[in-house]
Amino acid sequence: MPINEIYALLMIGAFFLLLLGGLPVPVCLAVCGFVFGYMGFGDLLFGLLPARIYGVVTNYTLLALPLFIFMGIMLERSKMAEDLLDVIGLAMGGLRGGMALAIVLVGVLMGAASGVVGATVVTVGLISLNPLIRRGYDKGLTAGVICASGTLGQIIPPSLVLILLADIMGESVGTLFAAALIPGLVLSSLFIAYIIALGFILPDAVPAIPVEERRLVSRTELAKRILTVVVPPLALIFLVLGSIIGGIAAPTEAAGMGAFGSIVLALVSGRLNGRVLTSVVRDAFVTSAMVFFILIFSQVFSLAFRGLGGERLVQDAFAFVPGGLDGQLLFLMVLLFVLGFFLEWIEISYIALPLVLPVLHQSGVDMAWIAILVAVNLQTSFLTPPFGWALFFLKGVAPPELTTGHIYRGVIPFIFLQLIGLALVYNFPAMALWLPDAIGW
Repeated sequence: MPINEIYALLMIGAFFLLLLGGLPVPVCLAVCGFVFGYMGFGDLLFGLLPARIYGVVTNYTLLALPLFIFMGIMLERSKMAEDLLDVIGLAMGGLRGGMALAIVLVGVLMGAASGVVGATVVTVGLISLNPLIRRGYDKGLTAGVICASGTLGQIIPPSLVLILLADIMGESVGTLFAAALIPGLVLSSLFIAYIIALGFILPDAVPAIPVEERRLVSRTELAKRILTVVVPPLALIFLVLGSIIGGIAAPTEAAGMGAFGSIVLALVSGRLNGRVLTSVVRDAFVTSAMVFFILIFSQVFSLAFRGLGGERLVQDAFAFVPGGLDGQLLFLMVLLFVLGFFLEWIEISYIALPLVLPVLHQSGVDMAWIAILVAVNLQTSFLTPPFGWALFFLKGVAPPELTTGHIYRGVIPFIFLQLIGLALVYNFPAMALWLPDAIGW
């Protein structure tokens, strides 16, 4: 084996060692990329790198990222999730599992509003854990439905994952948003069907809200609260997604409209003040900086890896996979699923995925379909113990009586449901490709 290919393998090993040592991801990427890149082809790395970094920081589509992050954080600070959960929970309170169904619907709406998994899991966990446990809900199910619903922001547009996958795979953001819509709704429907089935099989695990509590709010008042609480964020989501998918606005323009709309909603709700606005701007800046630091230093890593012949190593590895294209796709899905135990989605997207893209391009497979398979797979990785990030987010806000064992037990059925969703998208590509083809993307 040539020495450069040995360097490529050592670079991957060194990256994982530094990561396990607790160093920040951008530092791991930069150190490995610069050290092994310089060992392999010297000063040439520094001549090629500026153009790659310039391409990232001047990418107009990526400007949508901080705007969507701002939108999500502002809607979180305006207590939208709390209001939605309260109203939808009362509207479904007569059903067994009604509050759990409300959490799934809030996860769909929050995912469509922000696409930020951590914000959704933490917010819904804070406002719903104690009320559900107090009403007699099974603790494991409570934890599982909150974690699973929070991860819906990974697949339901406008997802940050989809924006970055569009950049990586060379597809338009509108195409991936349209392709993800039906799979996202199908996945949400699987969650809802599971909860409804539990209401019949294990009614004590998902009790309905007591009649006395539901009678405290009249139907007229409930209808008024639905109009004032549920309709405005739905209208904002429809305007943002509709303008992108319909080709009326570019993703960056729609993100700007969404950020402004979130400010208007917070102002109308009476929860916008200087302190809230300052905290939202600061948190959006920090989150955006983290994302762009990883994007920039991933260029160092990928440039060095390709220059050392790592891309050829990956292609040779895929050539040994039996089963043709189906075998290669299955191998990719398993690889991404396993990486999801240890890495965040953004590292997987910008480190692992570009290495296999040349193989997929050569096969002529539709890249929009591949992107949705990857997005659903990465969503599943958020739930997989022991390192699923949604589990950590929830544990951070959970009361003492909700143990890690409850959380791990609760997410297992939802992991299987998400794998079923992944299998459906794999076996029925039209789920992802029908809408983009129908609207002419």
